[in-house]
Amino acid sequence: MKADVQKMLDKTLRMPAPDRATIAERLIASLETTTEQDVEQAWQEEIQRRLLEIDNSAVDCIPWEEVKERLGKS
Repeated sequence: MKADVQKMLDKTLRMPAPDRATIAERLIASLETTTEQDVEQAWQEEIQRRLLEIDNSAVDCIPWEEVKERLGKS
């Protein structure tokens, strides 16, 4: 580890826990390669896939009342 990085790390570790948590969160977020937009796009594609399955009768839907009844008997 470079000396300046070690110095920064030592200083950071002496900070109060909430400040360290904020720094840790920001550092981890900076390493993430998937953006929220990518996640949103993936969910939209999944929703469309599931709707298509319903439209094509590839899956059987269960009415909400029946689901509630089944859950109540578990």
